[in-house]
Amino acid sequence: MKKKKVNIRTMTITGMLAAIAFILMFFEFSVPFMPTFIKMDFSELPALIGAFSLGPVSGAAICLIKNLLHLLTSNSGGVGELSNCILGFCFVIPAGMIYKWKKTRKGALIGSLLGALIMGAISVPLNYFIIYPLYTNLWPIEAILSAYQAIFSGTNSLLQALLIFNLPFTLLKGLANVLITFLIYKHISPLIHGTNQQR
Repeated sequence: MKKKKVNIRTMTITGMLAAIAFILMFFEFSVPFMPTFIKMDFSELPALIGAFSLGPVSGAAICLIKNLLHLLTSNSGGVGELSNCILGFCFVIPAGMIYKWKKTRKGALIGSLLGALIMGAISVPLNYFIIYPLYTNLWPIEAILSAYQAIFSGTNSLLQALLIFNLPFTLLKGLANVLITFLIYKHISPLIHGTNQQR
């Protein structure tokens, strides 16, 4: 009976965090050093919190659910959601697994930083081999590359663009989510666990 209650609570909190993540996807904004079609948002924040508080499976579920919901309102043909979901998995699953093994502040920091590094590293081959080839069904590769060249004229290839722009952007996005999580997790953890103590 107790296990059933825990499962119901886990599913409920996972769903709530996924809904928050879905809403956060709409609060996206451009950054000066990236093409306008690439936006910054903090929708991985609830997934990272979920991975720490409920485990890596819940963190991954939040990434999946928010992107399935966003797919209903998106005009990216599902390509943006696919990228966001895969990179989200790369971010929150390692973070959640390491924190589950070592439930300390240090464990959370190591896990989340490792997740951010993995997300950044995976972003290059993911975009080069899968995401941008899919995007060329919507926009010519020349148009995509010209958007990067408008920022830095020395960009001569898609791979170069990904290394110069997307890799540091993805790392920055991950680190920003890590920073915010560490600022707020202590305060919201008791609410998630229904206790008066941080976990």
